[in-house]
Amino acid sequence: MGHVIARSPAELLEHAREGSRAALARLITYVEGSGAQHLETAALVYAQSAPYVIGLTGAPGAGKSTLTDQLITIALAHGSFDGDNPFVRVAVLCVDPSSPFSGGALLGDRFRMQDHATDERVYIRSMATRGHLGGLSLAVPDAVRVLSAVGFELVIIETVGVGQMEVDVASTADTTVVVLNPGWGDAVQAEKAGILEVADVFVINKADRPGTPETRRDLERMMDMGPMTTWRPPIVETVASDGRGVGDLWRALSDHHRFLAGGEREQRRRRRAAHELDRVLSAMLSEKVRTGEGANRYEEQLDALTAGTTDPYRAARALLFEA
Repeated sequence: MGHVIARSPAELLEHAREGSRAALARLITYVEGSGAQHLETAALVYAQSAPYVIGLTGAPGAGKSTLTDQLITIALAHGSFDGDNPFVRVAVLCVDPSSPFSGGALLGDRFRMQDHATDERVYIRSMATRGHLGGLSLAVPDAVRVLSAVGFELVIIETVGVGQMEVDVASTADTTVVVLNPGWGDAVQAEKAGILEVADVFVINKADRPGTPETRRDLERMMDMGPMTTWRPPIVETVASDGRGVGDLWRALSDHHRFLAGGEREQRRRRRAAHELDRVLSAMLSEKVRTGEGANRYEEQLDALTAGTTDPYRAARALLFEA
């Protein structure tokens, strides 16, 4: 389609379903922002079913963008995990820390996925928090729903694994892939990073480098020492730069998809919905007490906390419950 002049989310959604990338981009911009357009867009897209979401997280330089590029290729080639619900269209949300200057996403290795940039079946978008209500933790689930409402059956979220970001991507994804490199660290460091709690699949990328057996050993040992679970994350070795092991990763993703189909998926999605609701509640409460008529009272409690005449719990109760 040509230039989109529509402004209302309903019109934009209609244009996006007809193939307008400009309309889709504007809808995602709406959910990255705040105000009436954000709320109207959310009301429209949450009425649609959610897509299947794969989350990739890991340290910068782990090769996530190259691995994502390979996953796009194999997803479109295989069509689906199980022969049903084919992945005709694949979207990628690249979640990056905000630029301290522009507020935009730091694009990093996005150019590694440019082989798919002109493919009408693929949509790639970088996202960054811009200081609005809830930041990325709210914008990403909303953007996932926008993509689903437009017709994308599979969404891949790629993010830098930096603490809370790992938790956020895991709370949004059906399957979370943690990407590591050989020599990445010992089991103690892994446990501190909390990756046991978020990983459904481990990938040792750049597995042609020294240290791969040791990294696998550390991961196995870490899981052996962890709690017993109904799903033990498989460890897949890949060399994403030339595609080695990507087929094994796809099979691991398919295995986890089948595991979730046994009833775990609905439980996980209910937990995800609760997590999203809690984040919205938290963000709205914070905004309510820090803006408008509550701004002066917030500053008073902050002054008292700084002076040591109150504590955070009394201050919070005063802001929430005292007139």
